[in-house]
Amino acid sequence: MQPKQEARIFGIVGLVLVAQTFLDFAPAGPWDSRSFSRGVIGLFGLSLLYISWFRFTFERKGIAPVVTLWENPKSTSINVVVFGLICLVFTKFIINANIGDSFPQPAGLIITLIGLLAISNGTYVWLISAGPLSTDEEE
Repeated sequence: MQPKQEARIFGIVGLVLVAQTFLDFAPAGPWDSRSFSRGVIGLFGLSLLYISWFRFTFERKGIAPVVTLWENPKSTSINVVVFGLICLVFTKFIINANIGDSFPQPAGLIITLIGLLAISNGTYVWLISAGPLSTDEEE
């Protein structure tokens, strides 16, 4: 199977698993907590969504977006940092707008984690591609 075909399958299954976290029909599981089961299923769905994004973006199997896979790391790193900042603003909006009741309780924590990881990844890539840690020598 091609990576893009697998990406679609992983993406669809991941979306279904994440969507189920907003519903309350997960089993109680061995830990006797339905909300914990929903969270575990949702985290597995997020993992599948990440794998789907990786395979769709880089057209190969893997999970680590190393800098050598990036086509244009100088400009793309800014987009990654902006995505991380959008995640943080969205988390703040969920908390302050009192719409947190329609999201699972740990949603803000997970979105904040995704945002901070994206910011740190984008900052690192910028530092080594265009910033002071760049190996390009100016002549």
